Amino acid sequence: MSTDRIFDNTEIAFSLKNDSELERAFFLFKMISIEPLVRIGTAATNFAIKANLPIEGLIRSTVFDHFCGGVNEEDCLSVINRMFLKGVSSVLDYSVEGKENEKEFDSAMHTILKIIDFAKDIDAIPIAVFKPTGFGRLSLYEKVGSGEVLTQNEQEEWDSVVNRFDVVCKKAKDNDVAVLIDAEESWMQDAADELVTEMMQKYNKEKPIVYNTLQMYRHDRLVFLKNEHQKAKKGNYFLGYKLVRGAYMEKENDRAKEKGYTSPICISKSDTDENFDKALLYMIENLDCMSLFSGTHNEDSSYLLMKLMASKNLKNNDSRIWFGQLYGMSDHISFNLADKGYNVAKYIPFGPVRDVMPYLIRRAEENTSVAGQTGRELSLLTKEKKRRKAL
Repeated sequence: MSTDRIFDNTEIAFSLKNDSELERAFFLFKMISIEPLVRIGTAATNFAIKANLPIEGLIRSTVFDHFCGGVNEEDCLSVINRMFLKGVSSVLDYSVEGKENEKEFDSAMHTILKIIDFAKDIDAIPIAVFKPTGFGRLSLYEKVGSGEVLTQNEQEEWDSVVNRFDVVCKKAKDNDVAVLIDAEESWMQDAADELVTEMMQKYNKEKPIVYNTLQMYRHDRLVFLKNEHQKAKKGNYFLGYKLVRGAYMEKENDRAKEKGYTSPICISKSDTDENFDKALLYMIENLDCMSLFSGTHNEDSSYLLMKLMASKNLKNNDSRIWFGQLYGMSDHISFNLADKGYNVAKYIPFGPVRDVMPYLIRRAEENTSVAGQTGRELSLLTKEKKRRKAL
């Protein structure tokens, strides 16, 4: 099977966008490509939200509707159903960040449980997701991971975190819905990793239900994957991993410098790319006991995974392999892969407009900082606009 340049097909990539949606996408990526504008826009938006200015309508009709599915699960259904007609599944991502108390953590857990119930009867939503810090304080993960002795209150708090993980993973297994657990900052990740491994040992006995996330910009993650593989073989359970490059690079490097330790981040972008691709290869070589969710907007890594699958004579829709991208980005990858019969899922963020703003701001900042990402989006949108005008 030829994998030559399928991502250049803009007719398939933007088949769900009408002309005005195409223009809006072009306008947004054009704005995002101008770094000073992103900085000013971020500051102005933060100010407007804190001052309770009535800007939700403007945000909703522009950046929110492009990068988010809606304000709640039901609100996302029209987006979910439209994409599924083109073979693209959805991962509903409750993108409310920065919560700090037990009531809010319980509320986040109940939202994820609702999503899993929601997904049970909808083929278009085979996967749920949550962030560890949605279920507990980052500083608590950090303390647990470093092996510090917890106070009695902290121990009770940690027991609640473990219970939230367990309740969600059990519900996922009962409903046969995979659950992806996101990775976050390295200084809290050890405790999260240990907890997710416990959940895998408990709920992945027959097949992968619980997936951890590996940020491959960390130079230690390939070794971690191999060690977890050995552990799983001995314990007789399956592994599920979402591979991503990573989202906290500046924060990681700044903290390492400030505290005087070696940064966990690869020295160069090419080292990260190599690390990611090696992990893809390792997982494809060991599909007998692991499943892969390749979360990437990188075309080369996506082509590589297609080639690896072909070299192993795997079907395009092999249930152990998923490709994933974020809603509002890289439609040229998602929809062209789905058109060829691969398993593809878009992460669809949702939540109240004001609560989702930190997520949207991070998206804009990431697009500004990822070399080539925004330029590629703009060139493809321009190509599609020209194609439509020529009809």
